[in-house]
Amino acid sequence: MKEQNRNIAILGASPKPDRYANMAQKLLMEKGYRVYPINPFHERIENVACYKKVTDITENIDTVTVYMNPTRLAEMLADIIKKKPRRIILNPGTESDDLKKTLEPHGISVLEACTLVLLKTGQF
Repeated sequence: MKEQNRNIAILGASPKPDRYANMAQKLLMEKGYRVYPINPFHERIENVACYKKVTDITENIDTVTVYMNPTRLAEMLADIIKKKPRRIILNPGTESDDLKKTLEPHGISVLEACTLVLLKTGQF
């Protein structure tokens, strides 16, 4: 896998260990991915610097994995489109046909799946 394909943005990143976003961040890091937590209310999560929005990340992002309400995510669509990730993963509870219809014409693949399951089954 190419280096740029190992950069993963986590929208809705959380410092709380019982949150799926936090579990996914830990597992991504354990598997050697470079993570970019997006959370404007925290400086660091799991000892990784947080970003306020996806466009604050200077590196190319391969995947954006989402752990937030689709309504809040809709406000970030322009930034996601501008960042041009290869794909976005809508984890359970974040699915939205409207988001899918908006992103896919921009060449962003939309996958409704669980990042943790994808990682644990080798499908990530």
